[in-house]
Amino acid sequence: MRVVSGIQPTGNLHLGNYLGAIRNWVRMQDDMGERAQAAEDGSAEKNAQCLFFLADLHAISMPHDPAELRRATLEMAAALVACGIDPSRSVLFNQAQVHAHAELQWLLNGTARMGWLNRMTQFKDKSGKNREGASVALFTYPVLQAADVLLYQATHVPVGEDQKQHLELARDIAQKFNNDFASEDAPVFTLPEPISPPQAARIMSLRDGSKKMSKSDPSEMSRIELADDPDTVMKKIKKAKTDPEPLPSEEKGLEDRPEALNLVTIYAALTDKSVDDVLSDFGGEGFGKFKPALGEVLVETLRPISERFTGLLEDREALDAILARGAAQARQIAVPTLDATYKALGLVRG
Repeated sequence: MRVVSGIQPTGNLHLGNYLGAIRNWVRMQDDMGERAQAAEDGSAEKNAQCLFFLADLHAISMPHDPAELRRATLEMAAALVACGIDPSRSVLFNQAQVHAHAELQWLLNGTARMGWLNRMTQFKDKSGKNREGASVALFTYPVLQAADVLLYQATHVPVGEDQKQHLELARDIAQKFNNDFASEDAPVFTLPEPISPPQAARIMSLRDGSKKMSKSDPSEMSRIELADDPDTVMKKIKKAKTDPEPLPSEEKGLEDRPEALNLVTIYAALTDKSVDDVLSDFGGEGFGKFKPALGEVLVETLRPISERFTGLLEDREALDAILARGAAQARQIAVPTLDATYKALGLVRG
């Protein structure tokens, strides 16, 4: 079993990034470790493996600042390691250091069809009304996504609702390529299967419970950042928007109370409890008691992450070394697939 997943590098990482995506990566890594350990008893595959990459090549499909992209890539690498991604147990790298991603995308462009790409909703959403002004990279973005997973013979790809269409495209490309250029008993590409990651908590702004927590919000008080120190975390939670009513005893009582629901959801996610379990402990209590309790849980969860994150950001050489080692591992894994693709197409690879 080989799981492959990527994430675009974004700056100012916050609690929503951690609970929404990064924590699930850590759990997948741990699951792969358990599978590999079980393999010693013959009960699982020995080569269970996770490959996680920073999608910096995808990032250039939209207008960007080069210096900011480089900074955000290193910051994302630091965040992943600080949150628990272990470069000795998973392969962690950025796309730009593995040229095979771009090579395979070009080779797959001959198999992908304009009609398939025209149906991709992400291009329509991101290009808006100015489709003619959008970059070609944005249009062919899904082919690069296909290359990202097919390159490593991924057996499984974690996908949310917004990415299911792209994985289906990757499977279509792989199937057509195998049909056109390979024999039935020796396909070039594995058709990856989707896996649904554990339900991620939807974390909202601390100032407006109807909006997602976001780095683009002008108010720093709207989000808990991974680099925040304990005093800052407590201050933000104490000033988080709420309402005057006490907490109810069950989740239904939080309808039409988005800020209250958000704070309870954060507590539940951090403690691996259900919202109803949290409310059974705090039902009838006011926010004067609940907010300090939430702040303490946040501080205890984020303190080691924040310390590790800050330390890594101050050690540029260590981050560069982590990404370089991961890229070397990824290149080694990618070589057989890339060679087989060139050969199947009748090309001689230099």
